[in-house]
Amino acid sequence: MNFLELVNIRRSVRHYKKDAVSEEALKICLEAARLAPSASNAQPWEFLVIQHPEIRQAVAESTFSPLISFNKFALQAPVIVVVLMTKGHLVAQVGAGLQGTPFNLIDIGIAAEHFCLQAAELGLGTCMLGWFQEKKIRKILNIPKTKKIALLLTVGYPDDSPRPKRRKSLEEIARFIR
Repeated sequence: MNFLELVNIRRSVRHYKKDAVSEEALKICLEAARLAPSASNAQPWEFLVIQHPEIRQAVAESTFSPLISFNKFALQAPVIVVVLMTKGHLVAQVGAGLQGTPFNLIDIGIAAEHFCLQAAELGLGTCMLGWFQEKKIRKILNIPKTKKIALLLTVGYPDDSPRPKRRKSLEEIARFIR
């Protein structure tokens, strides 16, 4: 498929089948993320692929609460990927500070989307989660304080039909300066 077709089928999936995701498919997605560009080639990311049922359940339960339940669907996902953000190297850190731009967050977003696009091409569904209880997940997975949990990715086979994408028109978001 061409790139625009791939981008069009990639969506946030919130209903998953119980089918297991092969380690081979996950490694292909991780390879796509690994190859993502980053500021000064800092590669400020690590990926924890959670397949163990009890640990996955505990991590999923850390994505919602009685008051905030919109991520409760994470319980259905057969895989949760915890995306850790590392500091990267000094050049990228200095550049980010001087520029006032969080390059490491931008880099994480690019790598996560590479993962998600590759997953979509393999017929997998994903959803990026930015809302979670970091302290709980940090404790469950014994993550050192030198690393920040940037995102969670739910991964599995979709158990719903895609809805039409609602996006602003090109005219609303782009201007050509000639």
